[in-house]
Amino acid sequence: MRRADTKVQNLGKLSRKVGKEDRSNAAGDAVIAENYFCDKSVKPDGEALSKALEDSYVFWQAIRKDVEDSYGKATEDWKFYSPNYGWTLKLLLKKRNLFFFVATKGGFRMAFVFGDKAVGVIEKSNLPKNIIEEIKNARKYVEGRGLRLEVKDAKSVEVVKKLIKIKVEN
Repeated sequence: MRRADTKVQNLGKLSRKVGKEDRSNAAGDAVIAENYFCDKSVKPDGEALSKALEDSYVFWQAIRKDVEDSYGKATEDWKFYSPNYGWTLKLLLKKRNLFFFVATKGGFRMAFVFGDKAVGVIEKSNLPKNIIEEIKNARKYVEGRGLRLEVKDAKSVEVVKKLIKIKVEN
């Protein structure tokens, strides 16, 4: 297994511990939802993705359109890592991994890995403070520092667009 493939498994460990349904922790905070696509025999396609994401599908379309309009043709690479992690989409620009995408019931989450240069740009950016703090405090791996976030509204789509821009430019 390649290092980037291992990285997405590391980023996904917390969410798999949650179980089959969305739950809250002891403090009542929402916990990250489970991967919608866990059946190895059924590779996700556009129709299944639209059904899984429900109203959030428009947010995914906006992100994909922005990537194509701003940076050119991107390649979608669906990977099945294991029954515990399910199907994950890697979006690649040429051969460079932009992010990992996991569909959840009614939404999705994205995971990024940023190198030192990109982390420096993020620290000086106007991104939300919680994103900056999370990336600053993230454990540093050979591949970089990981950041995972839920995309649930237009505001989070704008954050994702900024993160993609930083990733591409650094």
